[in-house]
Amino acid sequence: MIKLDSKIPAGPIADKWTNHKFNMKLVNPANKRKYDIIVIGTGLAGASAAATLGELGYNVTAITFHDSPRRAHSIAAQGGINAAKNYQNDGDSVYRLFYDTIKGGDFRSREANVYRLAEVSNNIIDQCVAQGVPFAREYGGYLDNRSFGGAQVSRTFYARGQTGQQLLLGAYSALMRQVNKGTVKLFTRREMLDLVVIDGAARGVICRNLVTGELERYSAQAVLLATGGYSNVFFLSTNAMNCNATAIWRAHKKGALFANPCFTQIHPTCLPVHGEGQSKLTLMSESLRNDGRIWVSKKPGDMRHPNDIPEDERDYYLERKYPSFGNLSPRDISSRSAKEVVDEGRGAQGQEAVYLDFRDAINRLGKNVIEEKYGNLFEIYKTITGENAYEVPMKIYPAPHYTMGGLWVDYNLMSTIPGLFVMGEANFSDHGANRLGASALMQGLADGYFVVPYTVGDYLVNYKPVKVSTDHNEFQKAESQINDLVKKLLSIKGKHTVDEIHKKLGRLMWNKVGMSRNEKGLKEVINEIRELREEFWKDVNVVGSDKDINQCLERAGRVADYLELGELMAVDALNRNESCGGHFREEYQTEEGEALRNDDDYAYVAAWEFDSVGKWNLHKEELKFETVKLTTRSYK
Repeated sequence: MIKLDSKIPAGPIADKWTNHKFNMKLVNPANKRKYDIIVIGTGLAGASAAATLGELGYNVTAITFHDSPRRAHSIAAQGGINAAKNYQNDGDSVYRLFYDTIKGGDFRSREANVYRLAEVSNNIIDQCVAQGVPFAREYGGYLDNRSFGGAQVSRTFYARGQTGQQLLLGAYSALMRQVNKGTVKLFTRREMLDLVVIDGAARGVICRNLVTGELERYSAQAVLLATGGYSNVFFLSTNAMNCNATAIWRAHKKGALFANPCFTQIHPTCLPVHGEGQSKLTLMSESLRNDGRIWVSKKPGDMRHPNDIPEDERDYYLERKYPSFGNLSPRDISSRSAKEVVDEGRGAQGQEAVYLDFRDAINRLGKNVIEEKYGNLFEIYKTITGENAYEVPMKIYPAPHYTMGGLWVDYNLMSTIPGLFVMGEANFSDHGANRLGASALMQGLADGYFVVPYTVGDYLVNYKPVKVSTDHNEFQKAESQINDLVKKLLSIKGKHTVDEIHKKLGRLMWNKVGMSRNEKGLKEVINEIRELREEFWKDVNVVGSDKDINQCLERAGRVADYLELGELMAVDALNRNESCGGHFREEYQTEEGEALRNDDDYAYVAAWEFDSVGKWNLHKEELKFETVKLTTRSYK
């Protein structure tokens, strides 16, 4: 019987992490080289963890399916990274960042983890500046800040519209320094396909070499997953096409509980879908909402060019509905508001889109200032749409972007499988039901640089795991199961491509488990996903061989996992009879159409235990709020 223990330290919230670090057991420097640690994923969380653990003296194996760690999806983050430095002297503090994050997540996250995130945020900026990350600076040389959604202070550090890229290059340089020193062994073009559990603890992984097709075994005393989120279950999302949930899903099936899978984020500023053949969607950074104003025509069915619509016929609906936060309202609220006006028939020129307009900012600040801040984003927009956003308002619409759900972890970021640690977007821990903008990069680097290096050492001392040979029976068993799965996929020889089935799943998820959900739709979609999964295993066509590069085979394995994960997302959404953050149940809303929480019955983390395909057992971690008071979230 699994019993959830969050291992939250005792004491005042401001002292928990400091005291916990002191009370944790340490590994003698000479003993660290005796321990092997595997890190899966080389984005911000994975690269920073591997680099730090390598520098501490552990033997680290870093594994990525990319040809270089620099290609990790962290590179696509645009807008910035939060930290409570209060350089603007505008009232920011660690406590305010903590409170904004708890409130932004609609009071569905663990207080202690969120406070620690806010606490170490300042260390992250110092670390990255020391690495040479070229954050934007003011005229006098001080680091600059801008605002992001859900906050009334300017705490976001940025490097134009390519913050993720610059932060990843910093983490990558730290990682490659350790690779050069020999403390980290880097394996590229390998995809983790299974977790090896021996005597109840994580002891290794099975990976497929994506170039040769061979299955490879890796043994260690601890395994760290930093493999990102699962937005690609929707098929169309802002994630890169190769982003997938296979590592965390296969770990889930080996015993790691999956927490809050229905908590997904729909980002309000993305380029609208433009055709049936599209393979992904493009993010336009939330930072654009600092100076851009979002509006639609007041008249339904208005087909006029946006520049021909007079000011008094424009509805700046976020400024109207949420005057205190305006265009910088949180993502879940902004996305639902866009859907509302489009559903009313007021979308931009009849499309599923709204306008993001920089006319007033250009008139106030000058085109050169806007170009300095957002130039590369305007270039991306023009490359894709052919329109000049300095002269014509951008067209944007919400799209799947981030997943707050993930594998359940305790305060030490360890899952329900001892020795399996989960970092960044792959875990559930910090963002509740809605992540605030510029907090993903903060969490990834906090987990990798400043949390896991402490907690892994404590695990190794307490559990004293010994080395296990890759000839162990459990490695052979896991490899055999993967071989059987691969053979099964290649043997079906059906009529439908993998992408056809993935697109069908994506439509089901978007229509019924997307921006809004209801009981009828969720019950329908659970059955529809089961039927689609049956169709996949009967009629999918996976071409090629398993002895070579085979992207069709790679995608087939990932879609097979999505067809199970998608069902769990719907089951979780159906179970949660309330609206909170990104989880909006149409039956549970206020008279004004806002999310209506049910704190008496649902102030818990829903952690799902895998039983068999299509069957899960629910475990609950009650959320205790000792520092903040549960209130109705308001941004008006």
